[in-house]
Parts: sequence; structure tokens; C-alpha cells
Amino acid sequence: MNCNEAERMIPLFLEDELDTDELKAFKTHIENCEDCKEELSIQFLVTVGLDRLESGGDFDLQRELASRMDNANHRLQFGENMQWLLYVLEGLVGLALLILIVMFLIL
Repeated sequence: MNCNEAERMIPLFLEDELDTDELKAFKTHIENCEDCKEELSIQFLVTVGLDRLESGGDFDLQRELASRMDNANHRLQFGENMQWLLYVLEGLVGLALLILIVMFLIL
């Protein structure tokens, strides 16, 4: 992913609209590109910060952005765990079919 692609994805990230593959590529790029990380911080400040100022509540934008990145990590980890579970279930179904075929051939 290049910087232009990452910058176009920032609003989608802030709206939590990236699919798993996009999120993984986006996070990898942001973690390794200081310019894009700064752009993410700026856009987060503008979109979320202005909302917080209008509501008059207290906020810590750096902590909130870090929390969103942590949530993205958890989402990616959950997706990977679910993928492994799917592989295991597919293996069990295959094994069950194999057992049924062998039982059918023996009887």
C-alpha cells in the first residue's frame, strides 16, 4: 500500500468501514509511515475533535486514537482466530465424510 491509498482510507478507518484485508494493509502502512500516521492524527483531530468541542465534553484525542488502533488490532486478531476455527471445522467435516465413506464401503 502506498501513501495515497492509505490517506484515502483514513476516513473509512475513522468510520470503521474497512474490511479485514483493507484494515490489515492500512494498519501495517500506518505503523511504518510517519507521514501517514501524522495525517491520521490530523484527520482524527479534525473529525472527532470538533465533535467533542461542540459537545463540550472532556477528551484525550491521542488516547482515543490509540484506543481505535487497539480495537483494530483486536478485530484483526479475532478475524484470524475465526479463520483458524473455520479451517479446523472444515477438517473435521472432511474427516467425518471420510469415516462415513469407509463405513459405507465396509458394510
